[in-house]
Amino acid sequence: MSDNEENTRGARMEVDPKLLEILVCPVTKTTLRYDRTKQELISEKARLAFPIRDGIPIMLVDEARSLDDA
Repeated sequence: MSDNEENTRGARMEVDPKLLEILVCPVTKTTLRYDRTKQELISEKARLAFPIRDGIPIMLVDEARSLDDA
């Protein structure tokens, strides 16, 4: 399956690497780790995982998944 086919089926879209360089955790202001497989940005310090939907990071605490629940 090509990248275009994946994108049209609602599958993962890549996040702009330049965007990943400047984003920080909204809680701790620390750097984030990109989990390409789960399509999340991980804040180890805040123990939160922020979802990425359609290639757009959702940096709202209310939308984040707690890593402590895992």
